Amino acid sequence: MKKYLLLFIIAVFVMSCSKKVEVKGKITGGSPLERIEFIEASGVATLPLANIGLKNDGTFEGSFEAPKSGMYVISYGGKQNLVYLKAGQALNISGNGTTFPSEYVITGDAKKNNDFFTAAQKYLTTYAQGVNMNELMTKDEPTFIKGIEKVEADINKNIDENVKKFNPDNEVVQWKKNDIASTLLSIMTQYEITHKQMGNPSFKVTKAFTDYENKLQANKDEMVKSNPAYRSYLLSKMSPDFQKYAEANSKGKTDLTTSELFNQFLKGKKDVSQITKDYLLAFVMAQSDIHPNTPEKTSDKIKKIIDEDIKDATIKADLKKIQFAINGFKIGDVAPEGALVKQDGKAFKLSENKGKPYMLAFYASWNPYIGEATVPVLKEVANFYKSKMNFVFVNVDDTKDQFVKTSNSLLKGITGVNVYADGGLNSDIAKKYGVYGFKLPCFIIIDKDGKIASKPFFNLGDPELVTVLDKQTGLSAPKVDPNIQLQQGGIGVDPSAQQQAPPAANQQPVPTK
Repeated sequence: MKKYLLLFIIAVFVMSCSKKVEVKGKITGGSPLERIEFIEASGVATLPLANIGLKNDGTFEGSFEAPKSGMYVISYGGKQNLVYLKAGQALNISGNGTTFPSEYVITGDAKKNNDFFTAAQKYLTTYAQGVNMNELMTKDEPTFIKGIEKVEADINKNIDENVKKFNPDNEVVQWKKNDIASTLLSIMTQYEITHKQMGNPSFKVTKAFTDYENKLQANKDEMVKSNPAYRSYLLSKMSPDFQKYAEANSKGKTDLTTSELFNQFLKGKKDVSQITKDYLLAFVMAQSDIHPNTPEKTSDKIKKIIDEDIKDATIKADLKKIQFAINGFKIGDVAPEGALVKQDGKAFKLSENKGKPYMLAFYASWNPYIGEATVPVLKEVANFYKSKMNFVFVNVDDTKDQFVKTSNSLLKGITGVNVYADGGLNSDIAKKYGVYGFKLPCFIIIDKDGKIASKPFFNLGDPELVTVLDKQTGLSAPKVDPNIQLQQGGIGVDPSAQQQAPPAANQQPVPTK
């Protein structure tokens, strides 16, 4: 009996500690070319946790490890919305392809929390139509504060009513209240700026104003951890002082990055907690200095700041992941192997190319640009360089059957080896090379010794890519205007931009009429 009791206790413990979220549902009229992605909404520089495809009948299913319970961005067809997920629960979600995920139906474990959240959002939309924020902004300070206090009271009253109706978890209720507080704080900042710009640069708010600001952010550390809108508010408050600091400390220093300056600025802010510094610095780095065109010297500087000055382990790990996903390996690193298979089922190793440089190209059938833009240019590139280098085309579709169909139709007649990464974007090689949906198609050059010779490229007409290809092959490609070459397809969503709070999270409950 004790044995079975122990097994039961262990099973319950494992279930309670599981971070996996199981997702399934159906999108009526959805396109198999569209993908559903989930991203942690409260993180900084976070990458997609799941990229799920639709079957022909519109059904889908998948799973991902949720870092924590909280708000997650769900993205489909260029549209985004928020869902509240608890680690270890199942999400059953469905909708129509024309309105999903702006509108959706949730059943199962996640229903009560998201019913509460949806009801709160709908109330805000209606309530906003009855508030003239432009007029309130012109009022004297006591009238303005009274107006904002009424807005807060009205919205919180509705939140309390929805709590009684839907019985949501305390965490989602607190998140919504913090979100409202963050929005109201941003409005108060706008009021202060507006009055300074209305011919009174010396305008200063009173103690009553600052007392109310402090009341709205009584739990600062919790707000900075869970609400991107609050981080934006803090950055806007710091902006004037930082501009002065930057002007005074960047004179004559042409190679200083925004991240370096902001890091130095934060070190002098003794009244700001370390966790707040970590979140704000991470946000600035992701927005300003981590992007596809970041020079290697700048990337090294950013890496040093991440290693030495970001203290929170989760933020540090997220920043390292996003920097690697965007900027790739360090030139000269050994190109890692990965589990790859040919159409005939035989295994393929990248090391089979040793002795000759090669282009490693990642692609998938659901990328809308692969057929119409990438393939014609890729054919010309392969034809020009094939005498001096190899080409390895890695398919990251969901199934091997889809790989066979895609490679036979899209890459027919192009010199190179066609291989499949078992598991698609969840495959071993996709993880090793930092391949995500927004990076497709993606091209990396490996030298004859099996070492990384380039950063990831997303445009076959990039002059820098042509320079690398010429160097590795000894050939000299005809010079072309990169603007008429393939433009970046799947990378239309810049990962650094994902770190801003999604529209639903930043939605002002009382926008101007």
